[in-house]
Amino acid sequence: MVANRFPSLASIRVFEAAARLGSFAKAAEELDTTAASVSYHVRRLEEQIGVRLFLRHAQHVELTDAGRTVSGEATRAFEALRASFVRAADMDAARLTLTTLPTLGTSWLTPRLGAFRARHPEIVLELDLSAEAQDLAGGRYDAAIRNGHGGWSGLREDALFPSVFMPLCAPALRDAARALADPRARLDVPLLGRPDWWTLWCRASGLERALPDDGFGTTFSAEHLDVAAAVAGHGIAIGSPILFRAELDAGRLVPAHDTVASDGRSFWFVSAVARSEQRKVARFREWLRDESETALRAARPFLAKVAGG
Repeated sequence: MVANRFPSLASIRVFEAAARLGSFAKAAEELDTTAASVSYHVRRLEEQIGVRLFLRHAQHVELTDAGRTVSGEATRAFEALRASFVRAADMDAARLTLTTLPTLGTSWLTPRLGAFRARHPEIVLELDLSAEAQDLAGGRYDAAIRNGHGGWSGLREDALFPSVFMPLCAPALRDAARALADPRARLDVPLLGRPDWWTLWCRASGLERALPDDGFGTTFSAEHLDVAAAVAGHGIAIGSPILFRAELDAGRLVPAHDTVASDGRSFWFVSAVARSEQRKVARFREWLRDESETALRAARPFLAKVAGG
């Protein structure tokens, strides 16, 4: 045998099964192949290492002394491999990898995860926050919470709640924010958040207010940062009364106007169809559905004010 050439792994696997079961026919049955194939692989292995491993008799085979030595090592090695795969499967079954949007993940989901952990302590959650929709077919992520209109190919989709937004401000700015209701009034408070959402909100509220370029305050990369600035009194943010319900309940924010607008999208829990019924995914989906139903009930006063809803 050439010292730096490792024997065929397929042949070693076949030899291990034949040695452990004491039969080429039984090995063929376990490996879902033929006895002739088993015999071929064993003979190939013997040729590669230059040692006879089996004595062939008319009705049975018998390990040689060398074969018994090798078989013990081979069986222990494959048992260790099997155990490693079992451990890996157990780890995967207990680890849920989820990707979602930064604002939903930071402001709405994370504060609730303690309840999920209490209900399912056996599941370890890994949460990724990304503004871009991540691929769920590659195996890195088990599921996602996405924002959109649905209709993603190859995914199971469960609607959670609608994407809605309204002007929100700190209580100290409530009086100054009343100018929003009058398109002719000068607004002395900076606007925070996405200009396209502000434009949709103005249209939904019937206020054909022009949005001057110099009317906006600091530009942030995510909605939860806009709202954090609003809580600090830096302006009026356009944000979701569902995602920021905690700030409203605590009085850190108040509605700067009653009208609620929507861009027609919703938040969805999605997973690859092939993984959608895995226990860890199904348990998280059940818990998330309960949480979203609770959020919808709490948001009814705001949802009733959605323009055109």
